[in-house]
Amino acid sequence: MASLKKIMKKKGFTCIEMKLTKTNHFKIKAKINGIKGSFIVDTGASNTCIHLEETDYFNLYLEENEVETFGVGASHIKAQSAIAKTIAIGKHKTKKLTIGVFDLSHVNTALAHQNSKPIKGIIGSDILKQAEAVIDYKESLLFLK
Repeated sequence: MASLKKIMKKKGFTCIEMKLTKTNHFKIKAKINGIKGSFIVDTGASNTCIHLEETDYFNLYLEENEVETFGVGASHIKAQSAIAKTIAIGKHKTKKLTIGVFDLSHVNTALAHQNSKPIKGIIGSDILKQAEAVIDYKESLLFLK
């Protein structure tokens, strides 16, 4: 029987290895505007976002708007947005994507309590849907088309 990895590669998907953190989140490496960072893969997040303190790191410019976002356990989060010229995950590339920008220090604090390294942001379902993502939870693999 062929492995899921072989099947997905034949169908044109890129295979990304994920790392499971002690907080039970999957982390991956991605590039925004050609600059590497660690991101949590969050299928429940509607949009990809970065930590507010990372805008300069990724050469992003905040838009002149402020929006409210909603999340499980945290309602009415004030957020801004920025346009990423490119977001690359392995060989998969998304161009000109509006991403959320807000304070993710609570996420990094939780990771630090479990001796996990901080993240730069979250890869959300906007990219996952567009890339027809498939997750192999047992093997900790993310497939993107």
